[in-house]
Amino acid sequence: MTNKLKKIVIIGAGHVGSHCGYSLLAQGEVDEIVFIDVDSTKGKAQAWDIADAACFMPHPTIVRFGDYQDCKNADIVVLAAGVPRKPGQTRLDTMDDSIIVMKEIVEPLKNSGFEGILICISNPADVIANYMRKHLAWPKNRVFSTGTSLDTARLKRVLQEETGADSRSIQCISMGEHGDSSMIPFSHITLGGKPLLELIKEKPEKYGHLNFDHILHRTRMIGMDVVIGKGSTEFGIGTVLADLVKAIFHDEHRVIPVSALLEGEYGEENLHIGVPAIIGKKGIEEIIELKLNTDEQKLFEESCNVIRNHIALAEKL
Repeated sequence: MTNKLKKIVIIGAGHVGSHCGYSLLAQGEVDEIVFIDVDSTKGKAQAWDIADAACFMPHPTIVRFGDYQDCKNADIVVLAAGVPRKPGQTRLDTMDDSIIVMKEIVEPLKNSGFEGILICISNPADVIANYMRKHLAWPKNRVFSTGTSLDTARLKRVLQEETGADSRSIQCISMGEHGDSSMIPFSHITLGGKPLLELIKEKPEKYGHLNFDHILHRTRMIGMDVVIGKGSTEFGIGTVLADLVKAIFHDEHRVIPVSALLEGEYGEENLHIGVPAIIGKKGIEEIIELKLNTDEQKLFEESCNVIRNHIALAEKL
């Protein structure tokens, strides 16, 4: 991957896809970005608009509109096509329409000769990642979604607001569905390396006010607040995607929460769901199993059941 120009194809040139392209351009991690969209007029316009910014970026990058043949020599394909959710909708509410879109993508992508990594962003992210991996019949390391990476970023922001600690000093993770059944293993949150649960006991005057239910609810609802306020989320997920791409291109072996296929990890199997995983040039290298307490394990299992039920429904569409 390091001996040739790095190329990414983005399927879907809407709000999410276009911001993924711009974030990749801004971080200087790619040499060529190609958009594919059923609306060629809009897709071309998005590519031209982003290309206008290229001369101000770290290094020259080609940004253009293309087709599925461009996937053949791409390193990564980003799946951002689908139906955006509306105010009041959960991500799972978009599943029926999104699966219809996926059915139109599977065959041309499969026949393109693409041998790289597919990162799914389309919602519901866990269900779509599972559907695409199954119907493309590709190895589990090559197909996953951004999962709870964005949820984790939101959790860090909530914890920063609640504790006053800089987000860069907070170690935490959101797990489960990228959606309303996500859960937080509070037993694994640390501030500067010290467990939050210990800080609450040692410094109740500073941390005793923390309400875990409020933190979980706030983390889950931030996305909807953005959708209600402006119609879509885009900047956060675009940056999450660019960060994930960087971990792949630089073979960082970095632990990132993604929606990966479980095959016995956490006592679950045959579903994609948000868990910490080591990410490198081959995609998912290993799933990290955190030791969850009884309450955390129950919440994770409940989230898995939500996803498992919707995976079954998706196959019937």
